[in-house]
Amino acid sequence: MSADHLALRVIMLGLRGFPNVQGGVEVHAEHLCPHLKELGCDVEVIVRSSYMPPDRGDEWQGVRYQRVWCPKTSGLETIVHSFLGVLVAAWQRPDVLHIQAIGPALMAPLARLLGLHVVVTHHGPDYEREKWGRLARMALRAGEAWGMRFSDGRIVISQTIRKLVREKYGLNSDLIPNGVTLPDVPTSTSALEKLGLTPGRYVLMVGRLVPEKRHPDLIQAFADARLAGWKLVFVGTSDHPDAYTELLAARAGATAGVIMAGFQCGLTLRELYAHAGIFVLPSSHEGLPIALLEALSFGLPVVASDIPAHLEIGLNDAHYFHVGDVSALADRLASFAHSPWPLELREKTRSWLAQREDWRSIAERTLGCYRKAIEPRRGGPHVRPRTVPPSAA
Repeated sequence: MSADHLALRVIMLGLRGFPNVQGGVEVHAEHLCPHLKELGCDVEVIVRSSYMPPDRGDEWQGVRYQRVWCPKTSGLETIVHSFLGVLVAAWQRPDVLHIQAIGPALMAPLARLLGLHVVVTHHGPDYEREKWGRLARMALRAGEAWGMRFSDGRIVISQTIRKLVREKYGLNSDLIPNGVTLPDVPTSTSALEKLGLTPGRYVLMVGRLVPEKRHPDLIQAFADARLAGWKLVFVGTSDHPDAYTELLAARAGATAGVIMAGFQCGLTLRELYAHAGIFVLPSSHEGLPIALLEALSFGLPVVASDIPAHLEIGLNDAHYFHVGDVSALADRLASFAHSPWPLELREKTRSWLAQREDWRSIAERTLGCYRKAIEPRRGGPHVRPRTVPPSAA
């Protein structure tokens, strides 16, 4: 049988778990892994036992879980789990170890030393996140450098990240963005009734409660916009409650109409998306935000900061504001609130978004990257990957 027709055994590392576990990488893997399974891959995901208790079962949609312990402490969780995960993978000898994100990619040299074929997906320069201190930023920068230089295959989810990898390391990468699946739009409103919301009369933001999401900017802009009869809903929580979450809770409690809805998934989340009047993402840092793509998949009018990851989605200027400019954000909120989108415009947005790649094609391209990664190496595991001039296309 030719190599192109051999089923690959893949172990994925670098995420907490799925389904219904908060995080962009987690949602990415939740969509990707079942499609890899459908394409014939034997897929196992090394998950963090504190997020995936035994009652969640040992597999989901044919994808198996391997639970590995880690301390649930912000500074140690990722690195300890990644180290132990690489040892597990080295024992089990998959065809490919797929490491998600640059933090876990700190272990790429160890994985190569242990004889594994390694593919790393770069979801964004996490060292730019506001929550990290000096030592964590240093570790993340090292993870990026080692993950790119020591991997057999490199995947990036946006043009911005592809340019970064080329300019910093002189390396080629495979651009495989987050996919899109148009959802069925629910007409039910049970989630809204529980939260006291009126369809079309609330601003929605979905994401973890971390500083780079800039929730206080949105709270202030919402108050300044003075949208009569509207509410502001934050969906998401923090993995490790800290001073930022305390500040956010205090700001929300002191501002009329702000609702902290916590982590939501399934039908509740789909109802909140489907009936929102406006979706907002004011972040100072993102990779290629799945939450923003999900909002567009429901046909929502969106407002986003003008960071490269958001601009790459290609909305017109009316949807963007300069990151941190609360006054401009308030103006955008007022503009969209006073000119609600009809059903026809929402369907047009969904049709426009449907032109992007779906998760099936994303999985096919990822499988192609795996096959390239396991081609016979020349010179052993410590050979520097093929480089390209920084000016190459």
